[in-house]
Amino acid sequence: MEVAKDAVHGAANGHTNGHANGFANGFANGHTNGSAKPAEPSSEAVSQLKDKYAKAGQEHVFTFYDSLSAAEKAAFFEQLSGFDPAYINDIAGRALNPPQVEESACRLEPLPASARASILDSSPVDIDKWYESGLDLIGSNQVAVVLMAGGQGTRLGSSAPKGCFDIGLPSHKPLFQIQAERIRKVEQLAAARAGVAKVVVPWYVMTSGPTRGPTEDFFADNNFFGLDKDNVKIFEQGVLPCISNEGKILLEGKGKVAVAPDGNGGIYQALVVSGVLDDMRKRGIQHVHAYCVDNCLVKVADPVFVGFSASLNVDIATKVVRKRDATESVGLILCKNGKPDVVEYSEIDKETAEARDASHPHLLKFRAANIVNHYYSFGFLESIPRWAHKLPHHVARKKIPATDLETGELIKPAKPNGIKLEQFVFDCFPLLPLDKFACMEVNRGDEFSPLKNASGTGEDDPETSKADIMAQGLRWAQEAGATVVSDGGIEISPLISYGGEGLEHLKGKTITAPAVLELGQE
Repeated sequence: MEVAKDAVHGAANGHTNGHANGFANGFANGHTNGSAKPAEPSSEAVSQLKDKYAKAGQEHVFTFYDSLSAAEKAAFFEQLSGFDPAYINDIAGRALNPPQVEESACRLEPLPASARASILDSSPVDIDKWYESGLDLIGSNQVAVVLMAGGQGTRLGSSAPKGCFDIGLPSHKPLFQIQAERIRKVEQLAAARAGVAKVVVPWYVMTSGPTRGPTEDFFADNNFFGLDKDNVKIFEQGVLPCISNEGKILLEGKGKVAVAPDGNGGIYQALVVSGVLDDMRKRGIQHVHAYCVDNCLVKVADPVFVGFSASLNVDIATKVVRKRDATESVGLILCKNGKPDVVEYSEIDKETAEARDASHPHLLKFRAANIVNHYYSFGFLESIPRWAHKLPHHVARKKIPATDLETGELIKPAKPNGIKLEQFVFDCFPLLPLDKFACMEVNRGDEFSPLKNASGTGEDDPETSKADIMAQGLRWAQEAGATVVSDGGIEISPLISYGGEGLEHLKGKTITAPAVLELGQE
């Protein structure tokens, strides 16, 4: 699956908290707090709900209702109440029958020069200016971070949340800890520049149904990796029912709808429903950095990115890396029919993919590879209820275990028997005018190393993630004037250096690799 579509996945547990989305009916939170068991609903309430599902042609979900225990009836009623079956029919129908666009009407162009910059080509003066202004915004407590961390490490051979994964560094720090320490360091850098004792960058961690509990436990067990727990908010993306190929809601059990997370685009609804936006508002947040958990090189709350985006007064900005070659399977940030958009590699013909930049013939014309790393103005996120209903849903055809309505048995299909509905985080890009969107190209070796595949795959796996961090540390040490002997790279703790700064003490030292430099052990 393309980078742009693979940020948040994993099955959800199907329980809802009964809190339906007020601006896009059919969204459910996918999680119960377990504090109290729901009471069995009255016959009148059940009759009303049955009628609602019957009008939508989905009354089959009640096939086994009378055979359930009182507790099962209560839980099932609560789950069904969290969905609007008419809305589910509507989004499924639109996803299965999207509007047709004539190929001749599709105009693709790179983003205009005014909407993009490149760390690879920008002057040090501009980069320093963005860095300093970004630190100033962080120092005034205006910057927050949203982490998309709903995925499990299934492909990595782990059932734990992907953020808990140890990629094999000498320190054995999991991804969550690496990112937490980067937040701590950037807070320290901003506080020092502002001349204050403390700066706060709140961290909002979006999970899925099965990862929420383990994520909360992992953070608590590790004392929130040195962050104040009041500044770490763990919330949950929504779920949507799985639909059969015939358009019917599938049952995972006699008293349970089969559900799946609503895609990384579900972040927008979840920010509202969870109360995260309210918390940001109370804190005075104006700038938000959102990213995916599986990128071990991510610069969390990157001052350069925040400063660049704020200087252009845009609503959304995105980081990209330079496409390796014309055949690399990545989504591209570009201008489609005059609007910012993401186009997948499968949607671009060979001629377009191989086209060269007229101003820089050695570069591809379309080279801005999407890495799901975004800036948002808080004002734009506040407007979510006004545009969320416009976002499309996409179809993922899957093999979905489902209950046979005649026998009540759970059938595990051998081929795809239904669809999961999901949204993509970039679906809102075309809603913006070009002057409210920007793109920053960054160095892949410094900022992008995704963890997607099982150990030994040779690409985007634990070994490549470890190697990329160790190689970065090696470069930083050598640039600081250290002599490094042997091979294996160097792991430099984020608490020592956020982006290669503060390593003057290494000048003239000899380091035997592989090595790890921790705070207090330099």
